[in-house]
Amino acid sequence: MKKVLFGALIALASVLIYKSCTDERDQKSILEENSMLIQQELQNVSKLVVTEGHFAEVYNYKDSKELFGPLVTAHKKALVVVNADVSIAYDMSKIKYEMDEEQRLLRITRIPEPELKISPDFEYYDVTADYLNPFNADDYNTIKRNVNASLMGKIEASALRTNAENRLVSELSRILVLTNTMGWSLVYDNIPVKNTEQLRTFID
Repeated sequence: MKKVLFGALIALASVLIYKSCTDERDQKSILEENSMLIQQELQNVSKLVVTEGHFAEVYNYKDSKELFGPLVTAHKKALVVVNADVSIAYDMSKIKYEMDEEQRLLRITRIPEPELKISPDFEYYDVTADYLNPFNADDYNTIKRNVNASLMGKIEASALRTNAENRLVSELSRILVLTNTMGWSLVYDNIPVKNTEQLRTFID
């Protein structure tokens, strides 16, 4: 009887050990699969997120130069029409992250800064200048500098940056949804990310 009982205990222990090893292997397999899916999603969003806009500017340039005191003044002027294509891009391949499989944490350590590109096309009209005050390279540089400053003001007052940020949040939300679905946690700058609105505060 003792031998039968001892044999039954050994069999039960073997079954429990086998089941425990099997469950551990299954959990490890699921963890590895989840990790691969998260990395795949990070690769999918590693692209250039671009928002584009078009801006127009009409700029009147005038310059006067006194010669021999206030008695003689030489003038020059130009009417400049500028059409500019503007883009704001986020290079998602520059996202920095760490994966903690043991804690099931995806830590984002860096979100890329926006990259602003302005491509202006200058057209000059009604360019006139006195002989003693001709147009030169400094005038054209001044015009470009002033026009770019004016365009920057228009860009900041427009919805272009907000639209670009919305697209960035949309891409990051895909990562948040995936990690939550798989029972992982998303962390940015040591702060757990719970919802999309939190993501928005990180890039403002």
